[in-house]
Amino acid sequence: MNHDKDDEAFRRIVADMEAYANGESDEIRTRFTHDTRPDSMPTESADPIPRPVADRSGTGSPRGSADSLKPGEARPGEWVVELPDDPGEDDGTTEGAPVDPPREVYPPSVAEWMEAKDKARLPVLPDWVKLPDQRRAVRKWAVRHYSTVVGYHAVRLPCVYTPKVLWYAPRGAWRWSAAVGRWVFDAEGKGLRLAAVRDEDAGEYLRLSRQRNDRVRLRGIIAAIAGVVGLAAALTLYVMAPSWLLLLAVATLTTTLGAVGAPADRPLIDMAKVTFRKRRLSSDIIIRAHEAAKLTSKDQTIAFPRPIGREGDGWRVVVDLPYGKHFEDALNAHARLASGMDIAPTQLFLDKDETSVRRVSYWIADRDPLAVPAGKSPLLGATRVDFWKPFPWGVDERGNPVMATMLWLSLLVGAVPRQGKTFSARTIALAAALDPYVRLYLFDGKASPDWRKFSKVAHRIAFGIVPKNGFDPVVHLLTSLRELRADVEDRYHRLSELPLHICPEGKLTPEISRDKKLNMPLVLFVIDEVQEYLQHPEHGKEILALLVYLARVAPAVGVSVLTSTQKPDDKACPSELRDQHQARFSLRVGSWQVSDVVLGAGSYSEGLDASKLLKSHKGVGLLKGMSDDAGIVRTYLADGRDAERILTRAAALREAEGTLTGDAAGEAPAPETSATILDDAAAVLGKGEAKVWSETIVDRLAVLRPDVYGAWVALEAKAKAEALSNALKPFGITTVQISRRVNGEQSNKRGIKRDDITAAITERNQKRDDS
Repeated sequence: MNHDKDDEAFRRIVADMEAYANGESDEIRTRFTHDTRPDSMPTESADPIPRPVADRSGTGSPRGSADSLKPGEARPGEWVVELPDDPGEDDGTTEGAPVDPPREVYPPSVAEWMEAKDKARLPVLPDWVKLPDQRRAVRKWAVRHYSTVVGYHAVRLPCVYTPKVLWYAPRGAWRWSAAVGRWVFDAEGKGLRLAAVRDEDAGEYLRLSRQRNDRVRLRGIIAAIAGVVGLAAALTLYVMAPSWLLLLAVATLTTTLGAVGAPADRPLIDMAKVTFRKRRLSSDIIIRAHEAAKLTSKDQTIAFPRPIGREGDGWRVVVDLPYGKHFEDALNAHARLASGMDIAPTQLFLDKDETSVRRVSYWIADRDPLAVPAGKSPLLGATRVDFWKPFPWGVDERGNPVMATMLWLSLLVGAVPRQGKTFSARTIALAAALDPYVRLYLFDGKASPDWRKFSKVAHRIAFGIVPKNGFDPVVHLLTSLRELRADVEDRYHRLSELPLHICPEGKLTPEISRDKKLNMPLVLFVIDEVQEYLQHPEHGKEILALLVYLARVAPAVGVSVLTSTQKPDDKACPSELRDQHQARFSLRVGSWQVSDVVLGAGSYSEGLDASKLLKSHKGVGLLKGMSDDAGIVRTYLADGRDAERILTRAAALREAEGTLTGDAAGEAPAPETSATILDDAAAVLGKGEAKVWSETIVDRLAVLRPDVYGAWVALEAKAKAEALSNALKPFGITTVQISRRVNGEQSNKRGIKRDDITAAITERNQKRDDS
């Protein structure tokens, strides 16, 4: 055995370990060499785990003696091992250094700082103090509320409260006398004196007894004096006071004794109003709600990025859902979340947070806010309205004002009957009426009295679908639609031809709309119960085509369309018309499918479902498309009398501005197309043409008189044929099937015959001559 070599290896290992401890070495290579291993064996083992080598000497004792070792030295090894220190790659990091990138803080700009301050600034005076209409509403509410409270108690005073007072007064007298007796004889100190007796503390007992005697003596004197004074005052009052004062004193004393004697659980005075349940939310309730909704698990729960706090008449709670959950999960669990919070589903509102898909903002109302009316319309206190600016339409579920605008869009309103659909649409029309430079077209398919007073200001107006006294409202609607279509086409051309200093971008401006010479005012076309007109057997299809055109094209030149219906299905109100409305407003409907029809496909998946609204939610609906946000609107109310007051003021405004036109001013519309259709059809028939397709006739008529027949050109081929057929039907002319070969193929289309036109003209002229 070569012990010198082993000693040298061991000393090298010890030196390497000391160098590593001092930070002078990056790697330790430790070799323990067994003394029985041959020198020719490798000095490094491929196995990183040290393994014992059997003792071949048979004695089992180690080589050498511990007495021969110097201090700090170890016995020559019996193991072979190499312990590498893996340095890894040098990536510039050190042990214990943070691996997350540093958080950079960007100071806000001045504009952001001012915007944040503006949002945080509270108004000096609330709106109900500043706004006259709200002051008036608060005053009316106070009178109504407190008069009800006074009346409630006045009715119960003789028949409920007086018997209670007389019944409880003896008990109150006993309680009062017993309390005076306990006070005079120092009953409150009896427990201390008894404790001193139990503890056999004679000194303490004597001290308390002397204190009690002094108190009883003083209090007895006070009670005696008070009794004498009270008795004298009572005798004086009985002898000298007038009867009314004596009765008042007896009533006051009896009432006081009755209040003292009334049981704590049965108050003397009943409550004149119901106190709504308002609970204080806590994080435990919110966590419990998410557990009940199965949005959390034992391993993952919600987090609160900000404290729970009050917001209006409710609570604002912002939570971060567990990883993997998102806003749609919370939306689908809406009912379970409300159950977990022990509230009604109509009290829980969910808002999406744009910063994180798993962050949800809840607003929990103290009571159902949708059952609370929004109140009277502020239009009652407005002298006039600028329709170019947003106007008050209602409030949201938190009571914040909701401003509406009809610029550059069309609005569809849908609901089941008796939910406030007409009143909601009428509020918008009332705002338009208060702007004297807005031209109103109004047609009511159900002929209800809700719109009758608009005849004071409307340029064109009609009610129902049944002709009466020689006036056909459907024909009047059709004439108005054609008139408006020609106006829209004319506006596009005129706006493109105006000088740049008047119309810099080729678009309608407030100045242009108020210039009477240009005659391009803002127009609001309102048609209530539109399904009644669309299902008309003769003119329904042409009305549909014209409405589709106006809803799609007209808003860009200042002509807005507002349609409402209680049957938004494809048969009564086809999708080709519904899809042209950029804004939708749905009050309560029968199912989520109908809600999706009114609000647009995909609205249900966004959390918009008007079928969840209750029957008691009058005038409440979901608004989508009028702004970037979609939400609940509780529309203001303007009943029949309020509407008449507003329209009377609107008519006076229009008379003063000289903008009262059309039906309101007694101006008849342009002559109907059917009055000259016979002569025009005869004029466009070519020589030798016995039969001509209807669509060909329509195209020729549009060239002949574009101001009258121009609206027909944009119709489909079938619609063109129906429009011509409806115009000729009053003269007894019917279309026939005409077959022709075009480009080698046989085509069959509806058309008219020259002989029928000639016969109709002859008959008409004959009637004229006879008359």
